[in-house]
Amino acid sequence: MRTAAGMTADTAAGLLGLDRGKISNIESGVRTLSTERLRVLADGCSCTDEAYLDALAEMAQPRARGWWHEYRGKLPAGLLDIAELEWHATRLYTAQTVHIPGLLQTEDYARAVFGAVLPELPRLEVETRVSHRHARQQVLRGDRPTTYVGYVHEAALRMQFGGRDAARRQLVHLNEQGEREHITLRVLPVELGIFPGAGHALLYAEGPVRSLDTAQVDTAHGPAFMHDPAQLAKYWSHLEWMAKSALSPEASREFIHTIAANL
Repeated sequence: MRTAAGMTADTAAGLLGLDRGKISNIESGVRTLSTERLRVLADGCSCTDEAYLDALAEMAQPRARGWWHEYRGKLPAGLLDIAELEWHATRLYTAQTVHIPGLLQTEDYARAVFGAVLPELPRLEVETRVSHRHARQQVLRGDRPTTYVGYVHEAALRMQFGGRDAARRQLVHLNEQGEREHITLRVLPVELGIFPGAGHALLYAEGPVRSLDTAQVDTAHGPAFMHDPAQLAKYWSHLEWMAKSALSPEASREFIHTIAANL
């Protein structure tokens, strides 16, 4: 909001009666911002989007520690950030080309994936990552599960992580999850050829308003999170392409069932 208005951090500090260092800490998420100061800043930035301001005010309120905090110091911070992002999202979309979506992985499949990491991870860290991945899946359970749409490439369905039996159990589990009302799974068959975003896995998390959406992609150095409107528009267009091109949920279930039956 501040940068969009062309306001410097020094000006914002003067407007809010804070020193510049505190502005930096607020914007990096180290410090919270009171609702009153948020409204003052919004007025100074000529921001009148009430839905956006209400969402920012809600984010600024002190929150109880999330379940992912128990993994702090045990796993890379980026993995905890993914769990927190999923927890607070209003809707989730993923696109996977090599792996089954993490939120739908069985423990055996996840264990095989983490067991293939180089340099090799200690067994304890592999099990900790498996436990963390399983805990992330609670966003799809409970009385108010998050709506989820997953696009999975055929190549991911045919990767036999953990061997034939583990892969078969994973595909059966995937189809079972796809039958749940709040989960939509759609397959991108290889016959589609090239498609946008083919080189990376994508997580797109909707916030309470579109301007608070987040896109996350995997890199060799860990997860990267993007919030810039141009970046969000790019990844949203990828998802729109997939929505038009992927098999229907019903055809996708049959497709997955056929692959599983032939293992």
